[in-house]
Amino acid sequence: MDSDDSVADDAGDEVSAPDADSDPALDALCDAYALKDERRTGWQLRGVDDPESVAAHSWGIAYLVMALGDRFRADLPGVDLDRALRLAVVHDVAEAETGDVATRADSTAEPPDSDAKEAAEREAMVVLAGPLPDRVRDVWEEYEVRESPEAVLVKECDLLDVCLQAVIYERDDRYDPAAGDPNAFREYDDLDEFFATTEPRLQTETGRDLFERLRERYRIARDQ
Repeated sequence: MDSDDSVADDAGDEVSAPDADSDPALDALCDAYALKDERRTGWQLRGVDDPESVAAHSWGIAYLVMALGDRFRADLPGVDLDRALRLAVVHDVAEAETGDVATRADSTAEPPDSDAKEAAEREAMVVLAGPLPDRVRDVWEEYEVRESPEAVLVKECDLLDVCLQAVIYERDDRYDPAAGDPNAFREYDDLDEFFATTEPRLQTETGRDLFERLRERYRIARDQ
């Protein structure tokens, strides 16, 4: 490449390559990578040792879409698993700016302000997706609306991922309730809360069947 870093576009005209020191897309990517270090709040409240990050949770959802997505076809005819993978990757990216807000089953816990949360996440996406291709914001919006079969599938996998992770933390003895947040008063003494928040939010028969299988595994691990 010439010293002026010019390149040819599709029409053959020379255009200047972006300067790495002033490239908004790279700035946005650096901001989004904070998701790798953003710990899942629910596990922290429970005193889980070295809890997963939000980025790890997003990977888990993408893997569930790929591994179990075909099972949902009876509930979600025509679902496009490749598109669902895009939604899974992007669905929580706003939390790189806003942080993770846990869904609580405990009646003594302060419920999150859903309107404020939605407004904060939309504002965050201006920063995180604004300089990037439209497809990033488009798939995030699609997930938020929750009308397409792909968005429903990703939400089902989002909920099931929490249950699967609870099974693993219980099986591996990875948490200590005494090490959790002493100000987070709870009605639950263990990870049962995550199943309590998940069950009423599932929309498909396949999701409910997988949930029951995971809950049984969790109970076996808990009672050992």
